[in-house]
Amino acid sequence: MEGSTSNAATGKELVPCPLSSNKTSKRVGDSVAAYTVQCGKCSKWRFIPTKEKYEEIREMIAQQPFLCETAREWQPDITCDDEPDLVRDGSWRWAIDKPSIPQPPPGWQRILRIRAEGGTKFADVYYVAPSGKRSRSMVEVQSYLYEHPELGVTSSQFSFQTPSPLEEDYVRKRRAGSATLHDMSDTVMPVAASPISWIAPDQGRDLHFGGEGNSTSDAEPPAES
Repeated sequence: MEGSTSNAATGKELVPCPLSSNKTSKRVGDSVAAYTVQCGKCSKWRFIPTKEKYEEIREMIAQQPFLCETAREWQPDITCDDEPDLVRDGSWRWAIDKPSIPQPPPGWQRILRIRAEGGTKFADVYYVAPSGKRSRSMVEVQSYLYEHPELGVTSSQFSFQTPSPLEEDYVRKRRAGSATLHDMSDTVMPVAASPISWIAPDQGRDLHFGGEGNSTSDAEPPAES
């Protein structure tokens, strides 16, 4: 399928996630307008009804490939013969997510904020603890867990990996030889992984699969790890 990347390890394709448009928002929440996963059999895109279900699928996608039959949990009669829920027609911004990212620990939230086009980094990841404490790096997560051993949570349950945009020029390229070690930590690298993708339409907007979410340039950058 156009815009997807094959994975030699699994024989599957990477799953594009339709992302937000160029509107801005002060609200701290996911920038993702819809979560989708590509069927490993027919390659059609299927919407996933909740962010939590998407995270569950993403964590296990390498071991349990997603099939249209999987979606019968929320679409009882769906098969590979049905039309795709979404096609890549230029009306969405798409990104490739990483597989095998662990689901957030119970009570935690993993927030993805897409940066405005033309920056040096595509997205930021935040974890919000049950207490409301927001961590912007693995260092901050480890510090918080050290202070709260009673939570019984380990750092292996967190990942700050971000998806990569399919739009080639979304992230500003650096001139050869101009990047420092610090700069390189902000560079979006090509993804080489297996399939997945993302729905949790913006709760403040119509539940319309073709609707748009929010990109932002005012998200607080993550702390250095």
